[in-house]
Amino acid sequence: MKVAKFGGSSVANAEQLKKVANIIQADDDRRIIVVSAPGKRNSDDMKVTDLLIELGEAYRLGQSHEAPLQNVLDRFDAILEELQLSKVVLADIQSQVEKIFNDGNDLASKLDAIKAIGEDSLAKILSEYLQSLGIHARYVNPKEAGLILSDQPGSAQILDESFELIHRLRDSEDIAVIPGFFGYTKEGKLVTFSRGGSDITGSIVAAGVKADLYENFTDVDSVYCVNPQIVNNPKEITSLTYKEMRELSYAGFSVFHAEALIPAFKEKIPVCIKNTNNPTAKGTMIVSEKKDVNQAVVGIASDAGFVSLYVSKYLMNREIGFGRRLLNILEDEGISFEHTPSGIDDLSVIIRANQLTEEKEAIVINRINKELKPDTVYIDRGLALIMIVGEGMHSFVGTAAKATKAFEEAHVNLEMINQGSSEVSMMFGIKEEGVNRAVQSLYKVFFENN
Repeated sequence: MKVAKFGGSSVANAEQLKKVANIIQADDDRRIIVVSAPGKRNSDDMKVTDLLIELGEAYRLGQSHEAPLQNVLDRFDAILEELQLSKVVLADIQSQVEKIFNDGNDLASKLDAIKAIGEDSLAKILSEYLQSLGIHARYVNPKEAGLILSDQPGSAQILDESFELIHRLRDSEDIAVIPGFFGYTKEGKLVTFSRGGSDITGSIVAAGVKADLYENFTDVDSVYCVNPQIVNNPKEITSLTYKEMRELSYAGFSVFHAEALIPAFKEKIPVCIKNTNNPTAKGTMIVSEKKDVNQAVVGIASDAGFVSLYVSKYLMNREIGFGRRLLNILEDEGISFEHTPSGIDDLSVIIRANQLTEEKEAIVINRINKELKPDTVYIDRGLALIMIVGEGMHSFVGTAAKATKAFEEAHVNLEMINQGSSEVSMMFGIKEEGVNRAVQSLYKVFFENN
């Protein structure tokens, strides 16, 4: 059994949905289909989820929501018209919106329910289209599928008891079409995963039914070893381990949602990234482990938008609880941290810039000075992180030397170096302006020169 998930670009319009139907028909093992909301049809277009967010924002501000609702309806109407399907879904969307706006739920829950309309409506359309082609398919609501989530609107987590319920999907003789991105609490309230969460749904369902393969269809033939917008015609990656993909997705690889692999990883289900527009291409396999490791680095990822909180105090290493108290200050202000490289008398905390507003920065600095009495404390903004990833790093001598040489040749100064104990990745902090030069230089060292 295969679980196939189709991303926003794969279901952006009727033409793409016809390709999806052909892919489903081409393999009888594709028994469970998970879909995103329609994505952009072109570079100037808007994703349906963004249109729904505009709709929710109009409601939040007390503005008329007729125009943003019509934009959503127009997108789905165009798909239905070309596929020659009934317009029942349009009436369903309108009734859903009115019901959500008039129910007694809190604002966060209402906005979650509005955002979920994109995936939900697309799943209904695809199942109806498959039926029109003579395929035995049916729409399966996430509640019926067994996706029971924690009550955290916008960042819900799957509950362990869900997997046994999801396993029952194996018993269905029809192809199940499930909307991604959302599920329900034990009390029956709709909640969503974080943005891009349809990948999470696909992985959860694959784990629940213990699929032989989880296929994630997108708009690229495979995962590339570096961002094609930074390096022209980069090499494709044919095989990755879960750990490698997890590291790469965290540091800016946009092919896969950063959290999505965890359920599949736990069940050791192989994942294949494939192209809806070129489904016969081999794609990239993501597996639990590789038989042969023949290179140190398999990928280079980068991401901007970080700040460094630097704290220095003489004999910090002897002051019991210093780090805990520092991180408690961040916790009190609702700030999560990414990394904490440290020395004997100093400690840096790497934070995403959007977590540390100027208002929170002033509060944090004031509390650190008052409660920890450091010698020095300051915030360094405009930081980018570059990560080189590969499970073979520990087997190859000189990987760090090659990397630092690449930064030197790119005339980029290193602000930070951090290597995890897993030895799967090595991270470098630099100023944002040098990202492209540094990545291009690293690619040359690890892929062109090899």
